[in-house]
Amino acid sequence: MTGSIARSWRAHASVVDAPRYVAHFERLRPELAKIAGFEGALVLLRDNAGGVDITVLTFWESLEAIARFAPDVDRAVVEPEAEAMLEAFDDRVEHYKIASR
Repeated sequence: MTGSIARSWRAHASVVDAPRYVAHFERLRPELAKIAGFEGALVLLRDNAGGVDITVLTFWESLEAIARFAPDVDRAVVEPEAEAMLEAFDDRVEHYKIASR
């Protein structure tokens, strides 16, 4: 892949824990910003009857930049603190070439 890449990861949390996860992510954002090739992130929330679906999109200049964050670029990076807040989460991520912004 060449050009900018979006890295997508999904999780599920309770209504109480979803805002806690967002706060956790915001505490990590400055560390992500230090990684060469990191271009930003979005945390998306969708309420459902069973809690809150979470999608995290991070943006990177290349797969090489992602590898600085996650040596196995296809595996999710979930810290124990975050894992404790989540009812379920994907172990794998998806990558998309960004065609338009």
